[in-house]
Amino acid sequence: MHIKTLPRDDHSCGWYELLPEPRPPAILSGNQAADWVIVGAGFVGLSAARRLAVLRPHDRILLVEGLRVGQGASGRNSGFIIDLPHKRDLESPDIDHKRRIMRLNEAAITSLEEIISENGISCEWSRAGRYQGAVGPRGIHFLKSYRTLLDNINHPYRWLDRDALHSILGTSYYEAAIYIPTGILMNPAALVRGLGETLPSNVEVYENSPVTGIERTNGRIELTTPRGSISTPKLLLGTNVFSSELGFLRGRMVPVMTFASITRPLTEDEMLKFGGRDDWGLTPADHAGTTLRFTRDRRLIIRNQHRFAPKYSSDARDLAIVRRNHRAGLLARYPWMEDIGLDYTWGGVCGMSRNYSAFFGKLEDGVYASACHQAVGAARGTTSGMLMADMATGQNSELLSDMITVSGMPAANPPEPFLSIGVKARMKYAAWASRGER
Repeated sequence: MHIKTLPRDDHSCGWYELLPEPRPPAILSGNQAADWVIVGAGFVGLSAARRLAVLRPHDRILLVEGLRVGQGASGRNSGFIIDLPHKRDLESPDIDHKRRIMRLNEAAITSLEEIISENGISCEWSRAGRYQGAVGPRGIHFLKSYRTLLDNINHPYRWLDRDALHSILGTSYYEAAIYIPTGILMNPAALVRGLGETLPSNVEVYENSPVTGIERTNGRIELTTPRGSISTPKLLLGTNVFSSELGFLRGRMVPVMTFASITRPLTEDEMLKFGGRDDWGLTPADHAGTTLRFTRDRRLIIRNQHRFAPKYSSDARDLAIVRRNHRAGLLARYPWMEDIGLDYTWGGVCGMSRNYSAFFGKLEDGVYASACHQAVGAARGTTSGMLMADMATGQNSELLSDMITVSGMPAANPPEPFLSIGVKARMKYAAWASRGER
């Protein structure tokens, strides 16, 4: 099967573009055979590769990435690793379901923290917690509901009013917020690149090597890349929405792109005008609202707006519109920033499903995947990648049982043009309903 739609990088992601130049990539060439092939070097693939290296130290393990490590969706998010169940999962009345998700997320954070410490990965890792913010009445309604959900699981938090928030965020834009002391802030591109550079020596990493074809021959899986091919009995997919291009989970994921922009670093004089703290992150009480980050190097990041992305990418026109809206959003919060531009504006695609289910497990003989993480792939992807390697090698654990229990099959989508019409209409309505929280 020939694969037409390949991952591409538009050099717009501020997280990645601000990193030092990486070392030259190893590109897959020639006809190769391997015991294991992992496709996709995001959180899922990197975690699976690291775990496989321990479980199968004498096997040949290949990790194949279509871009440079860190350029894909895992390096394009807002830089949060959230320990709590997200959105629909937190709203579930099933306390045991929530506990399982929290164990899985906490395992991801613990694992990443150990890897970062052992390997000296510089990625602005911070246990700063996060704020869940509300601008007006709609946001306050959601925030109060969120408080009730936190009470139901006995999770610590603190309610902050406008004055308290002003001293932290440097703006009076928000009426209230809940501070959650758990969870992580980080630079996602730096983290993902660091994870790739510190894999065990028995993992071979090939970058700029997109899979352009996949076939089954005599019980083996044959993968084609622009310069070579790989034959393997075992394939692990960390390809999220691109899994559909490989022939798996077709018509079950909704590719959605969300967008972020980042400023230049604030000067000392601008920091005095700002008046807030550094190293914080705020997510919106209304899920269609705005995410904010203030980084250790004094840059503001704003994230909002969603697009249906059937080709998994955005064009210059999309980014120009997003950029104008981001600038307006920052000026609404910080009017004195009129002369401060946005250095980068970028999009990142995530896999959603109509029934809010994430897929984990065996797709067919020798093929495993973790995909459709509902926009919370940093924690879910890290743990599911590790557990995917466990499942593929016959391991058993309580965490693996948890992952199987909280996963499911994403619901089938309606055919086109009904899918596009429905998704776009729903996004427009959500943007309209949440306009006061932007």
